[in-house]
Amino acid sequence: MSHALISLLHLASPALPVGAFSYSQGLEWAVEQGRVRNQTDAGNWIADVLAYSIARMEAPAVAALLRSWQANDAATALRLNGLFLAQRETAEARAESIQMGHSLTRLLVSLKLPAAAILREWTEVAYPTAWAAAAAHWQLAEEEALTAYLWAWLENQVMAAIKLVPLGQTAGQEMLLELSATIPERVKTASANAEPENWQNFTPGLAICGSLHETQYSRLFRS
Repeated sequence: MSHALISLLHLASPALPVGAFSYSQGLEWAVEQGRVRNQTDAGNWIADVLAYSIARMEAPAVAALLRSWQANDAATALRLNGLFLAQRETAEARAESIQMGHSLTRLLVSLKLPAAAILREWTEVAYPTAWAAAAAHWQLAEEEALTAYLWAWLENQVMAAIKLVPLGQTAGQEMLLELSATIPERVKTASANAEPENWQNFTPGLAICGSLHETQYSRLFRS
């Protein structure tokens, strides 16, 4: 078994101590308002967010950041980090990325990754920035890295849906199997649009749900 594969599994693991399990990214509000009521609704919601938000904005940012770290270009990585954070639609979305980025940076410092010494000096580190730094250090190919990133996001969203709708574990696995089949195409989209001028973050419905979640009275998740 190759070291690259083990590293890939490490980065995609739900045990990665970054707190991803505590965020629903607007899904909790959608459930609260009755927009997501069952397995079909949840699958459609997650598929749309993956296609129209993650694959067009966050994953391309991961690709661009990965290329920067692979080239040992910390200055470009810093610029991309700022661009990504500036395009977070809500206060919760921005705080989520910074909190997860901070947690991952602490882990990378403990693992003594060279890029961690750079990241720890920055005021704010977005999660994709720290994640891409680890992927570059472990010499992961872009396609495999993006696949792992999208899988980790998808698994977290499905787990959130299981808790919120609620759904059974079997329903969650069915959604994972169906939605994971779309990941290769989303990876292609992300790689083809890695340049910042191609990032697309126009998902008003998602932004509204995320904004309204900030004042939701009773909630399980932080976004």
